[in-house]
Order: sequence, then structure tokens, then C-alpha cells
Amino acid sequence: MPKYIGAIDLGTTSNRFIVFDQKGAMVAMDQKEHRQIFPKPGWVEHDPMEIWTNTQAVIRGALAKAKLTGADMAAIGITNQRETTVVWDRKTGQPFYNAIVWQCTRTDEICKSLSREAGQNRFREKTGLPIATYFSGPKVRWILDQVPAAKKAADAGQAAFGTIDSWIIWWLTGGPKGGVHVTDVTNASRTMLMNLDTLAWDPEILGIMDIPTQILPRIVPSIDKNTWGNTQADGPFGPGVPVCGALGDQQAALVGQTCFNMGEAKNTYGTGCFLLLNTGTTPVHSRHGLLTTVGYQISGEKPVYCLEGSIAIAGALVQWLRDNLGLIKSASEIEHLAGTVSDNGGAYIVPAFSGLFAPYWRSDARGVMVGLTRYINKGHIARAVLEANAYQTRDIVEAMNKDSGVALNKLKVDGGMVGNDLLMQFQSDILDVPVIRPKVTETTALGAAYAAGLAVGFWNDLSTLRQNWAVDKTWTPAMTRAERDKSYQGWKKAVERTFDWME
Repeated sequence: MPKYIGAIDLGTTSNRFIVFDQKGAMVAMDQKEHRQIFPKPGWVEHDPMEIWTNTQAVIRGALAKAKLTGADMAAIGITNQRETTVVWDRKTGQPFYNAIVWQCTRTDEICKSLSREAGQNRFREKTGLPIATYFSGPKVRWILDQVPAAKKAADAGQAAFGTIDSWIIWWLTGGPKGGVHVTDVTNASRTMLMNLDTLAWDPEILGIMDIPTQILPRIVPSIDKNTWGNTQADGPFGPGVPVCGALGDQQAALVGQTCFNMGEAKNTYGTGCFLLLNTGTTPVHSRHGLLTTVGYQISGEKPVYCLEGSIAIAGALVQWLRDNLGLIKSASEIEHLAGTVSDNGGAYIVPAFSGLFAPYWRSDARGVMVGLTRYINKGHIARAVLEANAYQTRDIVEAMNKDSGVALNKLKVDGGMVGNDLLMQFQSDILDVPVIRPKVTETTALGAAYAAGLAVGFWNDLSTLRQNWAVDKTWTPAMTRAERDKSYQGWKKAVERTFDWME
């Protein structure tokens, strides 16, 4: 009986493969970054073949570190950067164009055109999403419009569209030699093409966007007892490992944080920042700029829905400070630099580099640094960078409290930035609730492992997973109400300065 579960974590900046044991503990991990391609301002691409090559490399790397083989894996789960769009040739496996990344704003004109008839919320009732450059549907349309070979292959039924989960599952299960073309409900719910009630591709929206049905993957449950396919002899695992669990990265973190009860929420601080609130088996439609999305679905059961607040730039702002401004040499240095001052000195940074996501949805916004005086030094700027993450999260929580009618009373956190004590304390202060970090902070990969493990019976049920979850550290509020209100008021003024920058 295999003793381990493998999780492939296909992130925005890197791919990882992590091996987990029955207690949800990490056994081995390997990671590799991929290129961020910026052909024009606001355009962001990845090379899909590089992602597949790197995926194979990290699988082999982690297995070698643990002295394991594919035969030791009970199943494979996948989690991925959502919305990033690939269109490829089913016969050759070659992409027709680079992957268009979720952050990319090139589809702005397509989105404006779709909004003209009935506004930005034209499809929200069906999809839970506003019309925005963030989602996959307009990206597919752009590729079909701009790449004649893709359009020709799509019309002939030879092209396949998928988010990164679909792309890697297809290759793992055979690629051009019979690879399985599927996407799970959580990823499908981010395309702007799936009906939230039926969990099927919506014919009316496909017609309006002129996207042919034959290029779309089959929509499957996130945790599927019907294995989609097995790994192949010439792949990194060798033959016969079931592939049967997949979740978009933010939903995977929800599962990894065991937020299985209605009202439980988690926030992931990665390249972007994403707060999800479990709203149960009925979708809650937002009136305050949030997204309605599928949290997860176990085969044979009703899906669990979430309200989500999506922030485009979180950890990416720290990378910007490092790579573009050179104020720090490594991301970990920011906490020390920010700690050289006691507050932001009145400076705010709003990272609307590609517009603002929730709750504003302003593609016309661009980043600002405001409140600058001669007093401001690089410590204040570093602090403003960290605080931007916490303020953006508060914007989401305010909207979430209004939509759900339930005030958040604690926040579970995960992702790359939760090792930053200064940020976590400020987050607790500005929200006025405890912030809780679990012992295993790799919750995105853990959620993918849980999905695959539940599917094959490696773990029995959700209560077994809850027993694996444990608190590492809790931060509690230590700021007066007057301080909190004043600093948040400054943030709101700064956000307003970002509007109407792009015509």
C-alpha cells in the first residue's frame, strides 16, 4: 500500500512538487521558478512548455530527495495559478501562443465590448463574476482572434483550451497519446464561462464570446473518486499513479486550512492576496464587489461555494521593491527595513499596477505612492509596502461582512508572507481580529494532496483532515480604535488617487 500523496503546486512564479505523509506533514519538496514574460506594459505571459518541463524536473527532484518512486504515491493532486490560459494543439502538444497570465490586462477592449450591452455585471448572475481582464474567457477569445492557427485548429476540433491544471493533467496522463482533457469545478468557475448553478459550460455565454464548445475541457469534481487517468510509463512518476484531485490554488488553501464549515475564512498572501469565506452549498451573490466561486466539490455531493476577495498585487509588491527599486536584496529583508521605523510616516503605496481587483474592479487604476514628505525614508516605504497588503485585506473583509451579514471573528492565514511577524501583527491590528497561522503553512499544496487522498481513500473523511490542522502562532490586536480608523482613512484616500489614470 503506497504511503504517500504527491501534490503538484503550479504557482504564478514557480512550480513545486511536495510529498506528504498520512499526518499531512511534508516529506520532501523541490521547486523551480519560471520566466515572467512582459511583452508590453500590462501584458504578462508564461511559456507553457517551460512549465511542463519544470514540473517534470521538480517531481523527479522531490522523489530523489526522499528516495521514493512513483510506486510509493497513492495518488497525485494538482493545484494551480487560476485563470491563466493556454490553447494548444491536441495532436502535437504544442501551444499556439504563450500562456496568458491571470494578471494580464490585454483583454481590456474585449471586456469593454462585452460590458457595453448590459454593464460589467452582465454575466454575474450566472457566473458569480464581473466582466474583467482577470478571467479566462476573454483571454481565450483574444488568442482565437489574434492567432490564425489557433482559430483554424479550434474550428477543426484540434485545439484544446485549459487553465494550467488542464494543461498539466493532459500531459501527465499521456499528452498527445490520449491525455485526459479535464478541469475541476473550482478552475472552471474562474473562466467566466461556467454556470454556477448547473456546473456546466453556459451555452449563451459561449455564444456571445464566440468560443467553440469543442475546445473546452470536461468539468469534473475537485475530489473525484472516478480517477481521470493514470500517469504514463515515460513520465516522471512512471506508470499507474492515479490523477484524481485538483483545486485552483486559493480553493486548495481553503481545503488545506480545513475551512469546511460555513463562515470559516482563510487569507493567502502570495503573488496576489486572496481571501475566501465558506458560504455553504448555496451561492451567495455579492453586492459589494466580491466574487462568487466554487470552493470545492466531492464527487456525488453538492458543491461548496465561497465569497472571494481577490487582490492582484501582494507579494509581487515586495518583489517590485527588490527587483525594480533595489531597496532590498532579498524578500526576507523587508521586515528588518520596515522595522527601522515605528509607522509609515504618512506614506501609502497602492499597488494598482494592472488596475484594482476586489472590491473596486477598476481597470483604469494605476499604482500610486502618496503622502511623501522630506521626512520619508526607505524604512517608511518598506513599511508602506507591507501595510498595503493588510489594508487591501481590510477592504475585502469590509465587503465580505456586508455581503454575508456575519462579522469575521478570526482569520486563518497562509502563503509566503505569513512568516513576516510585522505584517501579521499589523493585519491583526487593522482588522481588529486575531490572525492565526497553522503549523503547516504550505496549505495550497496540502489542499491538493487532501483532494487526491480523499478521492482514493488515503484519508477517510473531512474530520480526519481537521485532526491534522494545528496552530503555530496567533497575533491579537494591539492598536487603539482611533489609530485604526485614522490609518485606514488615509488608505481610502490613497486608493481614490489611483482612479481614472488610464483613459
